[in-house]
Formats: sequence, C-alpha cells, structure tokens
Amino acid sequence: MSISIGVFAQLDFRVGKIIEVDDIPQARKPIYRFKIDFGPLGVKQCAGGIKPYYTKEQLLGKQVVAVTNLEPKSVAGVISECMMLASFTETELSLLTPDKEMPLGTKVA
Repeated sequence: MSISIGVFAQLDFRVGKIIEVDDIPQARKPIYRFKIDFGPLGVKQCAGGIKPYYTKEQLLGKQVVAVTNLEPKSVAGVISECMMLASFTETELSLLTPDKEMPLGTKVA
C-alpha cells in the first residue's frame, strides 16, 4: 500500500527521552507504561509491548523516536498519547534512537 507524501507529512516524529517506566499489571500481555519528555511539547504517556526485550533500567533515560500526534488510545487502562518506533522480527526488537544526543522535541524527518 502506498501513501502520498502529504499523508506522510501529517505524522509528527520527534525525539523524546524516557523519564519513567512502570509495569501495567492488569495488561493481558507484558507491557510497560512510559512517560516520555518531548521538551517543548511536554511529557506524553505511552504504552508499549516491549517488556520482553528491555528491562526498565535499559529504558530509563533512553532517547527514542516517536510519533507524537496520534489520537490518544486506551491500552490496558492507560491512555497512550504517542508511539515509539522500533524495528522488529518475530524474536527481536530494537527501538529507533538518534545516533547522538539531540535536544528533546527535535523533529525527525
């Protein structure tokens, strides 16, 4: 499926920093609740099913790339306001991160 460049341009990709990671015990699958600081955009909450691939300690303080203008969605009782980007196979997952420290909220194109 192809999308137009105009549709793609509507997505707002930004650099953020994970400032909080918590378990979501009521979730059916192992997921974390994140708070991600996007600098001038503020702190957004996110739920992500990456618990099998990362410990809380590995994630805390990590810079990530996320889509920040998605419609909020409830995931296991948590309002998810953004989505971190990752590459994945059936057995591996790697979060997309800047290759050097960037200011929080920096646009990604």
